[in-house]
Amino acid sequence: MTFYDDGDAMVESHYTVSKYYEGYPGIVHGGVQAAILDEIVGRVSLIENFHAFMMSVHLDVKYRYPVPIEEPLRIVAIREQLRGRFTQAVGMIYLKDGTLATEASLNLVQLPDDFHLDGDPAQVLGWRVDD
Repeated sequence: MTFYDDGDAMVESHYTVSKYYEGYPGIVHGGVQAAILDEIVGRVSLIENFHAFMMSVHLDVKYRYPVPIEEPLRIVAIREQLRGRFTQAVGMIYLKDGTLATEASLNLVQLPDDFHLDGDPAQVLGWRVDD
């Protein structure tokens, strides 16, 4: 997935899920949808500071409409609240016609102070970061 942020509180991605991740025939597995939402929402903490890693402590997913495999999706995360070490955010998966298919609310917390990556996160994690 490729992620784009607005410099404020939103991260967006456009992604097509391959057939290898289907649950029921033609439908993206619900666990994969949850993982996609967990991943994009986790990026809201990196908008202002690429070193501000957070982890999910609570994930609530609502599956509203089946998500088809091999069709382009729009995936959005929005930070709703930032309080000290804690963040609340939401994530949504939209179908190509704009239908809201899946949504999640997440609570995140900063990683412990003793957690650190040696070196540039883009290099260590294999991420490409553009300004």
